[in-house]
Amino acid sequence: MDLTFLGATGTVTGSKYLVASGGRHLLVDCGLFQGYKQLRLRNWEPLPAAAARLDAIVLTHAHIDHSGYLPRLWKQGFRGPVYCTAPTRDLCRIMLPDSGGLQEEEAEYANRHRFSKHTPALPLYTREDAEHSLRLFETVPWHQDWEPVRGLHARLGRAGHMPGAAHLRLADGHTSVLFSGDLGRPDDRVLRAPEPPPAADYVVTESTYGDRLHLEVDVLEQLAQVINRTSARGGTVVIPAFAVGRAQTLLHCIDLLKKQGRIHHLPVYLNSPMAADALGVFSRHSQELRLSSTECRAMEEAAHIVRTVDESRELNARRGPMVIIAGSGMATGGRVVHHLKAFGPDRRNTILLVGFQAGGTRGAKLRDGADSVRIHGEDIPIRAEVAVLDALSGHADASQLEAWLRQMAHAPRRAFVTHGEPDAADALRQRLERRLGWAVTVPEQGQRVVLA
Repeated sequence: MDLTFLGATGTVTGSKYLVASGGRHLLVDCGLFQGYKQLRLRNWEPLPAAAARLDAIVLTHAHIDHSGYLPRLWKQGFRGPVYCTAPTRDLCRIMLPDSGGLQEEEAEYANRHRFSKHTPALPLYTREDAEHSLRLFETVPWHQDWEPVRGLHARLGRAGHMPGAAHLRLADGHTSVLFSGDLGRPDDRVLRAPEPPPAADYVVTESTYGDRLHLEVDVLEQLAQVINRTSARGGTVVIPAFAVGRAQTLLHCIDLLKKQGRIHHLPVYLNSPMAADALGVFSRHSQELRLSSTECRAMEEAAHIVRTVDESRELNARRGPMVIIAGSGMATGGRVVHHLKAFGPDRRNTILLVGFQAGGTRGAKLRDGADSVRIHGEDIPIRAEVAVLDALSGHADASQLEAWLRQMAHAPRRAFVTHGEPDAADALRQRLERRLGWAVTVPEQGQRVVLA
């Protein structure tokens, strides 16, 4: 079995792992690169393995950094099956067309305002491309062996990161490898804890928070403080949020705060049709959640849903106090960037960051104290308060990653640390070497290893 790292090396985006076994080629995850321009440019490059030569794809979950390259691959000629869990399929039905639509909108906006260096600016793929790629999906039950390609046996276990998120074990009869996917937290407010990992000869583990620990804080109290002090200024809280996962957790927390009387009953807007549609997927797959059916309904009713572009524009003309939750989570695109333009220059407002911010994204620049961010070709001053609430992250921290891996029946021959910024990946490497005594490698982009 050969393993080639085609993404998520030195970054938390673009997850792609090419597994070759018995003359067959399987791609584990098919994600978009995000953040720094040099990473985003990779999305325009063909895979080293021609799309038509790939036999199948397995997705660990639906987030765009794990699934968002699939429509581009379809354009390049891939027609094989895409295997995943039922919740992942249902979420991709929402997220992939939305991704294509956003890219079309951004290309059209760039052409209309003439700020692109390319004439004309083109989308990486379209909504129609995404719809075509969805025809390739085939769902697989939890904990059931199947062969995504001949001679390679696979099994999915729950990873807890979002509905349908899985860790994946592959075995060819001689060698086995475990992919963690994105690992959730054992104490997540909405999602069930990750299931223990099966034994494997090799492990590929994420390291998003490999260099830090989540603070033991009262998340509800921190969120209440941000909302209340902004409300007291007459301001608006703008929250860039991942449409699947963080948006739903935020709605659940805001609903609890209102019911407990810890915040005023101010207007809350969910300005993400994708996040609104994902609420239905959460309810349909409630076995993935810690919430009761009553709590699921309350989460769905916790905000006014903003569907149209005109309604989104109208929000920018309103003044607080109010809360706006909008995609995307790292402020790389989508409707939230228009809200940053409208509300970022006003000191009364707050921009609240509630998830991981990859290097090179607007979210990372805001987190690091930038006094302006570039949006649609112009520098927008940021005078609003910028607050960070890491405790709502959906990723396991360094200690939780170690604890999860420690449950393996025996140490692997080698672990590969991916899906992390360089400092985080190397910190987890050192942690696993020193505390578990494992042999660990941080691979480079394009690196190929033989799993013997």
